[in-house]
Amino acid sequence: MFESIRTFIPEEWQGAFAFLTAPVAWIPDWHVRMVNFAWYGDTLLEVFVKRFAVLMPMFLIIVAVWATMTSMYTLPFRARRGRFLTTLSIMWWDTGRTIWLFWAGMVRLGVLVVGWIWELIKLGARLLMSGFKSVMQSPLTAMDWTTRNYFKPGVPWVAFLALLLWCAVESTIFMYTLSPTLSEVLAGITGFEPNPLLMAPILWIFLYLLILGSFACIQVLAEAIRNRQYAEVVQMVLVELFVMFFEVVFLYRELVDAVTPWIAQTTAESVRLGLVSTLALASFGWIGVRGMTWFLFGRFGTPAVLAILARDTIKRDESTPMTPMPTPPISPWKEAIDALKAEIDFFKKEGKHAFELLSLPVLQLLAAAVNSVVVVVLGRPMFTLPFKSLNQAMAATPRWTRVSEQQAAGMADLEPAPQGGMQ
Repeated sequence: MFESIRTFIPEEWQGAFAFLTAPVAWIPDWHVRMVNFAWYGDTLLEVFVKRFAVLMPMFLIIVAVWATMTSMYTLPFRARRGRFLTTLSIMWWDTGRTIWLFWAGMVRLGVLVVGWIWELIKLGARLLMSGFKSVMQSPLTAMDWTTRNYFKPGVPWVAFLALLLWCAVESTIFMYTLSPTLSEVLAGITGFEPNPLLMAPILWIFLYLLILGSFACIQVLAEAIRNRQYAEVVQMVLVELFVMFFEVVFLYRELVDAVTPWIAQTTAESVRLGLVSTLALASFGWIGVRGMTWFLFGRFGTPAVLAILARDTIKRDESTPMTPMPTPPISPWKEAIDALKAEIDFFKKEGKHAFELLSLPVLQLLAAAVNSVVVVVLGRPMFTLPFKSLNQAMAATPRWTRVSEQQAAGMADLEPAPQGGMQ
């Protein structure tokens, strides 16, 4: 920069110009090298570290060097040169101290961020563990309550489960026997082969409800006979005959057809089952299966099924009172949310602290740079460094303004009071 200016000066004055600019002539090339050092790097990590931790302190040093070397030109014309040099030394002390505090503040901010991340990880782990604990404890709590209340005399819990299991087994058997027939019927109606993966679950649910309903019909018929309600007995006998006819024709007949080849082979083709004999064997099979299952567990489990479907209470012995359902524990999610709400003030305080750690070092660097320029002009700094808090930095008033106001107030105090008029 100074070399380009020197070309415009007459040759006889170039020596004097070089002598006069010697204190500052080296600064432009030096600060270009310093800025390049702080801006560029060989790796991405090095570039990040330099721009984050070195660039701003480097700018402060450049401003301080320019201010110091420029002030050398004012020394011959200054009064109280010793005091000015002392102020200049204090300025460099503040410069080094603010740079160190800048780095220390960045380290504190990094430690705070790492602490926050660790606390968030702990909070997430606590939520996951609480949720997992709740999921694992809920079935155990329900099982404990069920065990203490249903595995007692008067409550047919075993019969209820056995009835549900038998209906599932019978539905599975008839699903396999009816699948070919149903596939042919649906293919004839729709014109294409149905998907077994879609048809099998629907057929199983239909058969399960149908078999469970047949037990319900038997239960209603038995209660009507027990209560001697003859009109209802006749009605339920007709309903039961229709139920028997449906299950015999569409379900148990398939089982008889499955054993027909065995009967023919065993009797050397002398016995061939016709329509009546097939339906009779299927009816005997239905009566035998229903009778055995009814007297084994159906008559005990069916009332429980009907009570559950009707949302009614199961009749039980009054001498065995039902144990109340234990109070469910407080939801772990609610505990975590309450804990998070309780820490809102803490997060607000820590957020303000983080903002202070992020802002205060930068503001101190800017204040030190301003002090370097003001010291050259006024001979005293504008700000008192370091700032102890962010509030002090935001509310800082330039020192020379306060001094001017105090001097103006002192001069006003020295003015003589107005004298009264002559008597």
